[in-house]
Amino acid sequence: MKIKILDRYIIKKFLGTFFFALGLIIAIAIVFDISEKIDDFLERQAPMKAIIFDYYMNFIPYFGNLFSPLFVFIAVIFFTSKLANNTEIIAILASGVSFRRLLMPYMFSAGVLAVISLGLNTYIIPHSNATRLAFESRYIKNPFVYRNKNVHRQISPGNFIYFESYNNIDKIGYQFSFEKFDKGKLTYKLLSERILWDSIKSNWILENYFVRQINGETERMKSGFRMDTTFAFYPNEFNRRVDYIETMDASKLDGFIEQERIRGSEELPFYLIEKYKRTSFPFATFILTIIGVSLSSRKVRGGIGVQIGIGLLISFTYIMFMQISTTFSTNGDVPPMLAVWIPNIFFSFVAIYLLRRAMK
Repeated sequence: MKIKILDRYIIKKFLGTFFFALGLIIAIAIVFDISEKIDDFLERQAPMKAIIFDYYMNFIPYFGNLFSPLFVFIAVIFFTSKLANNTEIIAILASGVSFRRLLMPYMFSAGVLAVISLGLNTYIIPHSNATRLAFESRYIKNPFVYRNKNVHRQISPGNFIYFESYNNIDKIGYQFSFEKFDKGKLTYKLLSERILWDSIKSNWILENYFVRQINGETERMKSGFRMDTTFAFYPNEFNRRVDYIETMDASKLDGFIEQERIRGSEELPFYLIEKYKRTSFPFATFILTIIGVSLSSRKVRGGIGVQIGIGLLISFTYIMFMQISTTFSTNGDVPPMLAVWIPNIFFSFVAIYLLRRAMK
């Protein structure tokens, strides 16, 4: 009976401290965000209803879930160190409860938060992000400008396009080419100085074009000033920011990644990082919980302040480690999945070491 009471006590302390700390920091973040964006709201005449319901009601779950592992760690450090300073941990262990058993309600609470985070990441937040990002595009951010040069893409199996540059505002591409391959052999090649999107007819217009059709040893060529045609790509593909993938749930994201993989998208590492982050961050909840309990379960000189300081240092080290490792993926040769999970792997060893030390 005492153990059940102990479990409820720790779970209540854990979840209560977590949600209180998270609610407090969200309130502070909203105040700072309003002060930063108030000029944009006024200048672009954003309706109050849209600000509250389209932006901030969707900002809260996004921001809260983004930093939930950090606040799990802070919550564990804060209330466990208070228990240790009040000698409650010593009394619990002296009553015959092992450290491993003491850890069980912590892990149960971490599991609850990890499941919530996973559900938010996978299904709920992507839909709320669609509304939030649409609001930002309309009332906060400047119009998106596509800046990539020398764009190569496979738009369907064996069909490739190339732009020297593309203006997404006017929907015009320069020095465009389209190639068809059959069993590795070039069968069709089209060159055009400019390609424009006709929004009325919903097709592409080619200007100053040249076409080569190759059939074995036979080759036919033609040229002209203007030609209306269609391709398996559309202007909206060049008119979205990388954070567009944050609006996709798990199934849509998987389909989109597979499509972009076929096309040879240069943004593919960013998409894969987003996919793997959705599972790695919830898993980090368990790791940071173990580290937090191991660090704060003993009474130390300097009291709670020292333990919270150490906890914050480790938390920010984890976040910095995550940013550095993902940068290696987007700008280097590290596989995205490995880059996202490197911090969890490293801190898992830290957690095991600290746990063994705390159990002695």
